[in-house]
Amino acid sequence: MSEQYLHVDPTLCVGHRICAELLPELIGLDDWGYPIISPDPIPRVLRRRARGTRTACPALALALDHSPGRKARRDTAVAAP
Repeated sequence: MSEQYLHVDPTLCVGHRICAELLPELIGLDDWGYPIISPDPIPRVLRRRARGTRTACPALALALDHSPGRKARRDTAVAAP
């Protein structure tokens, strides 16, 4: 299995702080209560908790993928005119 990374979309995050409570090994908080995500790959032993943390985010601001350094982004379909 390849490496996975956790990302936050700062445009969606409103600072609920739930992610840092659920996954303090990878997520810290800045002075305003917004998440600071570790740039390192998610250790295998934390992957299940990382998925649960992503699901628990009320703002849906967290994402998991296989690319380091990407920002989280919600996939949205845009209808062509």
